[in-house]
Amino acid sequence: MLGAKPRRWLAALTAGALLLAGCADPGSGGTGGGGKKNVAPAKKPNIVYVLTDDLSWDLVDYMPNVKRLQQRGLTFSNYFVADTLCCPSRATILTGKYPHNTGVLSNDPPFGGFDVFRNKGNEQATFATALQKAGYRTALMGKYLNGYEPNKRQGAARTYVPPGWSEWQVTGLGYANYNYDLNGNGTLTHYGRGPGDYLNTVLGGKAVDFINRSSDQKQPFMLQMSTFTPHSPATPAPEDAASFAHVKAPRPPGFNEPDTGDKPGWLRRYPLLRPRQLREVDAAFRQRVRAVQSVDRMIGKLEAAVNARGAGADTYFVFNSDNGYHLGQHRLREGKLTAYDTDIRVPLVVAGPGVPVGRTEARFAQNTDICPTFEELAGVKPPDTVDGRSLVPLLRGQRVDGWRSTAFIEHRGPNYSHDDPDLPRKYGGNPPTYQAVRTANELYVEYENGDREYYDLARDPHELGNMWGQAPGARKTELQSVITSYRTCGGPNCRDL
Repeated sequence: MLGAKPRRWLAALTAGALLLAGCADPGSGGTGGGGKKNVAPAKKPNIVYVLTDDLSWDLVDYMPNVKRLQQRGLTFSNYFVADTLCCPSRATILTGKYPHNTGVLSNDPPFGGFDVFRNKGNEQATFATALQKAGYRTALMGKYLNGYEPNKRQGAARTYVPPGWSEWQVTGLGYANYNYDLNGNGTLTHYGRGPGDYLNTVLGGKAVDFINRSSDQKQPFMLQMSTFTPHSPATPAPEDAASFAHVKAPRPPGFNEPDTGDKPGWLRRYPLLRPRQLREVDAAFRQRVRAVQSVDRMIGKLEAAVNARGAGADTYFVFNSDNGYHLGQHRLREGKLTAYDTDIRVPLVVAGPGVPVGRTEARFAQNTDICPTFEELAGVKPPDTVDGRSLVPLLRGQRVDGWRSTAFIEHRGPNYSHDDPDLPRKYGGNPPTYQAVRTANELYVEYENGDREYYDLARDPHELGNMWGQAPGARKTELQSVITSYRTCGGPNCRDL
């Protein structure tokens, strides 16, 4: 818990940053076009949740259906993940708990992965189990958690289906989007390398079928489309393989940072990207743009299916990513494991009944909030044990006193597991264990080895100048207190920070 002085200091800091950014009164629900609202549904609403893998904000410009979701819904401009690694982030999304409370700190045992998630009892307390008990038909299609592989024995059987899911269409090795085994409600089916085997195409068809069957049964549904896209190798659908031929990676001010002498030890000696590496960065970005086209089309098809059944007014569409991605910033090649905004700040867009139209929400949200939000939308009271807060008041444009002004990030590193699909490439960024706190205009990072980073984001939004050595002693103490409070918090103690 924070004392009175840290709370006052953080509140003042956040208020000042909002003014500098030109944001609206925090109680107004954000900024943007017009603020027109839909009407909240009288019955239990449906939820379609599209969770992508490694999708960064710079890809949204290439996704017209996502941009249309933004036009008819709410965009969270300050949504952060609690860990920039796939399995810990997805465990947090499912449970509403920080990694230190799920026990999932990595992709692989003994510190993470599917086995650890299950063995610690997390599968019994997800939004899926809560919504199923509330009368929902629930479906997960695509990726579950690292280590869940249908071609291996999982739990009691190779075809293990976790509790809470009415429909299960999941594979564990779908990164290439071809040549995978899909566990369809307990039956394994192999898909090869034909055009019709492309994973997002297969899942899109199954999702439309699920929507139709749920509508026929007149039962509310929650559909999670959990793609492997655009995770490396970022394989596009056949029709997108030659598109965007001239696209290059963005070059923000932090791209190929000229001076990294003030950076922590793990990054300080990374070399400048040379022409060959720059071409590789551009090629990787181009593939990512191509790959997300299939996700974007999927969103359009799911919206069309919902509307065809007359359920558009009763359905929330949520677009999200489990973590961000860097490509060239701070001299980093491909990767995602840092505490920089490229990796921790990711898209969250929500459209649906009662949601302000075409607006941006500047108040802080984290992936701890997804679980309690879905539960409240479904009419379920979130348990007091969750670390996150329901975003429903923000989705309804309501004023909320005492909303959080910080985000907490924790990461266990470095990663040397050669079986891990997230193993960083050379110079891709493989930091040691750290905890970080993000405020409206600051980033502070504590590394296990003693290194520190501090950025004044109001003056330095691209995190170029590490000012830890120049920061006032009182401010250092305040930030260290915040980290200490978050590091072991649980339930209400997390929500009150």
